[in-house]
Amino acid sequence: MALLERHVFVCHNTRPEGAPRPSCTADGKSELFTQLQQFAKAANLGGKVRINKAGCLDQCEHGPTVVVYPEAVWYGAVKPEDAEEIVSEHLVGGRPVERLRLAETCVNTKECPHRQPAS
Repeated sequence: MALLERHVFVCHNTRPEGAPRPSCTADGKSELFTQLQQFAKAANLGGKVRINKAGCLDQCEHGPTVVVYPEAVWYGAVKPEDAEEIVSEHLVGGRPVERLRLAETCVNTKECPHRQPAS
C-alpha cells in the first residue's frame, strides 16, 4: 500500500451549551466532514488522501477547524461550502486556500488575540 500524500483532520468536537469556548460542531454532526469526503472521492483521491474526524484541535475560536498534513496548513472558520475549494485547490492542486488559512500567530499559541482568556 502506498503512503498517503495528505492527511486531513476535521475538528468534530462538541462542547456543552454555555461552555467557555465554542464548539466546531454544535449538533454533533459535521456536514463539512461529509462534504470533504464526497469531493475527495469525486476527485479520485482514494488511496492518496485520508480525511478523518478529529477531537479538539485547540483552535476553538477559529472553528470549524481543518488541518492538512504533511504541510501543516491550518484552516479556520471553514464552512461546508468551502469543501470543494479545499479539495480542488489544495488536495488536488497543491495550493493552500489562503483566504481560509489561520495566521501562524494563532496556531498553537496562547497569545492568539481571538482566544478567550482563561477564567
